[in-house]
Amino acid sequence: MAEAVVELLERAARREAPLEELRALRLAVQAVPPAALRAHLSDDHLGALFALLSVNDREQVSACASILERLLQALDPLYVIQNLREELQKGLFHPDDSVKILTISQVGRIVENSEAVTEILNSPELLRQIINCIGGEKIAVAKEAIRSLSRIAQTRDGLEALFVSNLLSDLKNVMATSDIVRYRVYELIVEISSVSADSLNYCANSGLVSELIGELTGDDVLVRATCIQMVTSLAHTPHGRQYLAQQGVIDKISNIIVGAESDPFSGFYLPGFVKFFGNLAVVDSPQQICERYPVFIEKVFEMAESHDPTMIGVAVDTLGILGSNVEGKQVLQKTRTRFQNLLKRIGHQAKNAPTELRLRCLDAISSLLYLPPEQQTEDLLRMTESWFTALSSQPLELFRSISTQPFPDLHCGALRVFTAIANQPWAQKLMLDTPGFVEYVVDRSVEPDKASKDAKYELVKALVNSKTIAEVFGNQYYLRLRAYLREGPYYVKAVSTTAVEGAE
Repeated sequence: MAEAVVELLERAARREAPLEELRALRLAVQAVPPAALRAHLSDDHLGALFALLSVNDREQVSACASILERLLQALDPLYVIQNLREELQKGLFHPDDSVKILTISQVGRIVENSEAVTEILNSPELLRQIINCIGGEKIAVAKEAIRSLSRIAQTRDGLEALFVSNLLSDLKNVMATSDIVRYRVYELIVEISSVSADSLNYCANSGLVSELIGELTGDDVLVRATCIQMVTSLAHTPHGRQYLAQQGVIDKISNIIVGAESDPFSGFYLPGFVKFFGNLAVVDSPQQICERYPVFIEKVFEMAESHDPTMIGVAVDTLGILGSNVEGKQVLQKTRTRFQNLLKRIGHQAKNAPTELRLRCLDAISSLLYLPPEQQTEDLLRMTESWFTALSSQPLELFRSISTQPFPDLHCGALRVFTAIANQPWAQKLMLDTPGFVEYVVDRSVEPDKASKDAKYELVKALVNSKTIAEVFGNQYYLRLRAYLREGPYYVKAVSTTAVEGAE
């Protein structure tokens, strides 16, 4: 195989390879191990393939780009930058996006090599053109440019090159291209800032983080909706949260939620602002966040109690996030009757809303009801049981009816609710006392597809792994569940047939 590749490469180098042979070469190089490719490759081969990119034939360019992608991956990054710098430079100006993506991805690979990265950092023209690619029409090119620049910024030297040189001006110039490109640059800045406190300092000193925050708290409601997603990403890191708190950004977001009452356009940005606090509560402390920003939890309840499906969906997602840990559950429990009433509404939505909202309700219910074994105190078990009871007059039947519907997503969503409560003794007793329920659990015939079989298997696993299951279910059912677990999710019982003489 390697000999055939060499022969095709030689013909390509002499420019004697028609398009059919280039297609054959594209397939052939995929089958040859990188070590064998390295052993047979020469500078002439690579130079010829790069030269073939300059023709005005889209199919030939595409074939050559695919071949080069495979060949360059086989080479040492230091070799690539030292011997093919000019070709990479030209590739960034190529009219075909596949060539630009090939080139930018190679730069991303080079900067991950500790020896080769210096060569890139000493090539300001190369970096300048990658920055300009953020402003390209094709999102795939822009994404690859953002990815490579983000990799460059992984080191102190890379941060210096991007933010303490003329390249910062290039970054700001490309932002002026359009609103869309400006948001792409913000995306890059947030990605870099999230790496470390040091990275965030470089980005903050460039003034670009302040610009993002300025747009977040500005008057344009659509811009707010876009920027809050990026600020939420920044808040996922401890140093990011500390920075946002020090700059007063979290207080500003809280004040905007307060003012949303009188803003007829708040529907555009309010969901994102509420999600911001939901995420903040989980990575920080639900109790502290809800006590310091009471408007957050109040707004979540208001949205969940509204008749707007969009707002209900966001509120339900947020409640699921907030109630995913015990501290968050306790915050919700403190609202007493109001949350109990809200659970009844969520149970109603899980049964009657449009499919997408039903799924979100089922996921939130699973999150709210799950208790890890080590946190199953008597008080918390009483709480989850009261929450389950609040969902419907017959909650187990509610989810069982959803699980028997011919919609795989809903079917799996209902099974996840059962899985969430499967390790809690009160739920196990309820399952045992409900006629036909345990038979339903061990019945493989009701699972029509792989996702459903996997979801049922997770339920069985959760039951079997519980310390109380043998005592609650009794030996007969416990052994049936263990057999199900042992046989795996896709077990099919063999059916023996006996041939009878004269039978058709």
